[in-house]
Amino acid sequence: MTRISPFAIRPVAIAAALAAAVAMVGFAAPAAAASASPTPVTRAALDPALVAGRGATVDFAEQEAEKAVTNGTIIGPDRSAYTLPAEASGRSAVSLTPGQYAEFTLPSATNAITVRYSLPDSSTGGGITAPLAVTVNGGAKKTMTLTSQYSWLYNQYQFTNDPNADLLHPDWWITECGCVPSATTPTPVITKPFRPMHFYDEQRLLLGRTYKAGDKIRLTAPVGSPAATTTIDLLDSHLVAAPHVRVLAANVLVFGADPFGKRDSASAFDKAIAFAKKAHLKVYVPPGVYQVNRHIIVDDVTIEGAGSWYTIIKGSEVALSTPAPDGSTHTGVGFYGKDASAGGSTNVHLSGFTIEGDVRERIDIDQVNGIGGAFNHSSIDGLYIHHTKVGIWLDGPMTDVSITNNQIADQIADGLNFHTGVTKSTVANNFVRNTGDDGLAMWSEKAANTGNTFDHNTVQTPTLANGIAIYGGTDNTVSNNLVADPLREGSAIHVGSRFGAEPFAGHLWITNNTTVRAGTYELNWNIGLGAIWFYALERNIDADIQVVGDDFLDNTYNAIMLVTDFPVKDLYTITNVHFQNIRVDGTGTSVVSARTAGSASFQNVDARNVGAVGVNNCGSFNFKPTGSEFSLTDLGGNDGGGVTGPWLASWELPNTITCDDRPAVNPPPAPSPWN
Repeated sequence: MTRISPFAIRPVAIAAALAAAVAMVGFAAPAAAASASPTPVTRAALDPALVAGRGATVDFAEQEAEKAVTNGTIIGPDRSAYTLPAEASGRSAVSLTPGQYAEFTLPSATNAITVRYSLPDSSTGGGITAPLAVTVNGGAKKTMTLTSQYSWLYNQYQFTNDPNADLLHPDWWITECGCVPSATTPTPVITKPFRPMHFYDEQRLLLGRTYKAGDKIRLTAPVGSPAATTTIDLLDSHLVAAPHVRVLAANVLVFGADPFGKRDSASAFDKAIAFAKKAHLKVYVPPGVYQVNRHIIVDDVTIEGAGSWYTIIKGSEVALSTPAPDGSTHTGVGFYGKDASAGGSTNVHLSGFTIEGDVRERIDIDQVNGIGGAFNHSSIDGLYIHHTKVGIWLDGPMTDVSITNNQIADQIADGLNFHTGVTKSTVANNFVRNTGDDGLAMWSEKAANTGNTFDHNTVQTPTLANGIAIYGGTDNTVSNNLVADPLREGSAIHVGSRFGAEPFAGHLWITNNTTVRAGTYELNWNIGLGAIWFYALERNIDADIQVVGDDFLDNTYNAIMLVTDFPVKDLYTITNVHFQNIRVDGTGTSVVSARTAGSASFQNVDARNVGAVGVNNCGSFNFKPTGSEFSLTDLGGNDGGGVTGPWLASWELPNTITCDDRPAVNPPPAPSPWN
C-alpha cells in the first residue's frame, strides 16, 4: 500500500475549491442600500422582544413573507390542519401566481438566503419542480429550482405519497365520518386526497456577494412557471463566514473523494477515517458536494467540514436487495456510531458540514437518518441536516453527548430523538423546522433516559406530534426553548407515559420555555389540547414535575392540559405537578383542562385573554357528588382571566366540576408585551 503523507493535502483541487468558496461569500464592495424600512424581523413570527432569551441563537434573520411587499395573495391566518396557512410559520404565507413576487428589505448585511416555500404536488404524487427568480435591487437574476418532491404526504400513518390512494387503514376510526369505514354500511365516501400534509420545504442560496441593510431581495415566480402557485412562507437572510480550513488533517480529497459529486465518495471517507485514526489527525472535508449513498461508520474520530454552506455530503436513498440485520429496506447518506450492543462509538466529533438526504416517504423500519447509532463522550456541532428520515436518532444505552448549533429541517419523522438509556447528554442551541413527527424527543423505551437537558432550542412547525416530547425518564430538564406552530396530534411540549416508556422518576424540570400558537386540535379525540400537555396512557405520572417560568402565548385551545385516555381513566392518575411563575397570554378555551384523576398546584400563574372558563375540570368523567377526581391547589398569586372572570376563582377550588367536553373557541388577540 502506498504510504500517504498527512502533509500532502494541498492539491490544486483544494485551492480551487477554497477560492471558489471564498468568492461565493462575496468580498466585493456591496451595492448602495436602498432607502426603505426593513421588512420586520421576527422570531417564530413574533416580535423578538416577546421571546427574548428563549430558543436558539441563530446566524440569520427571519422575515415573514406576509409582512413583505407583494402583489401576490396573502393566505391565512388559519390553523386548520391540511391547509397551506396552517403549516406556515405564523399560520400565514404569500401565494404567487406566475409573474408575481414577494420583496423583502434586508435588515442587515447578507450574502446568503434560505427560502421556505411550497409548490403543488403532481396529480399522481411525487412532486414537481419550478423555478424561482431571485434578484437584488433589480440586478442580475439568480434562479433557484424549487421542488415539491420531498413534500406532500397523505392519508393515515405511516402515510403515502399517492394523493389518489384509498384509506391505508379502513379499520381505524376516523373523525371525518365519525366511524370505522370498513365496519360502516353504507361505506362512507372519503374525499381524496385524504389528509394532505407536509407541504413546505426550504432551499439555500449563496448570493455571490454581500449586500447591505436596506437592499431589496425580490422572489418572483417567473411567467411560464409550471407551478400554478408558488407559496412563500419566509426568508432567512444570512451573513456566511469564509470557509473553515484545516491544513494539518487527513483530507478526503487525498483519499479519492470527488468534490463535484459525480462519483461515490463513501470509500474515500472510510480511508480518510482509517488513516486519521492511525496518524492521530482530524479528517477534513473541504468545500464541495460529495456523493455518499450509505452509512459512514465513525468511532474515535473528528470530522470537520468547511462549514455547512460549503461542505455538502449528499446521497440517494438506496433500496437494499435484502433487508439489513436491523430490518432496514433502504440505506442512504448518514454518519452512524457503532450499535449500542457493541458498546457504541466513543470520542466522535462531527462539525461544519451538511447532510443532504433523499428520503421522500416514511418507512419506520429504515435507518435512513442523518446521524444514527450510539455515541459516548462525543459531539455534533454546526451541521445542517436536510431531507433525511430523522435528523439525529440515537439508540442507547450511551452517555455524554453534546449536540449543539445544528439546523435540522424538512424531516419525514423526528428532528432528534434520544432513544433508550441516553444519559448525561445535552441538546442546546439547535434550530429545528418542519419535522414530520416530534421536533425533539426523549423516549425511555426499555431503559430510562437520565440526566439529559434540552436547552435554548427553537422548534418550529412540526406537522405531526409535538415540538418537544418527553416519554418517561429520570431527572431530565427542558429549559429556555421556543416552540411554535405545532399542527396536529400533539402540541408544543408533551409529557407522556406511552409508547412503552419507562416510568417518570426523580424529577422533570420544564423551565423558562415559550410556546406560541400551540394548544392544538386533536384530530382523533376531537378536542383541543394544551400548549403543554400531560398524558397518562400506560401508567401513572407521579414524579416531581416542576413547570416554572414558562410563557404560553396565543393558544388555540388550552394552555395546560392533563389527560388520561378514556379506556384507562380509572386506572391511571397524574399527580405531583407544580406550576409556578407562568404567563398565559391568550387561550381559545381554558388555562387548565383536566381530563384525569390526580392533582396539581399553581402559584403566580398570570393569565389574560382567556376565552372560556379558566379551569375546565372534567376529572375522570365519573361526575361524583363529591366533585371532580382532579384537585387544584392554589398557592397564591394566580391572577388575571378572561370572559368568565378570574381564571382560578375560589369557587373552582379544589375540585369543582366545570366540565364542558368541547367548549366554544374564542380566538385570542395576538400576544403583546407583558406590563
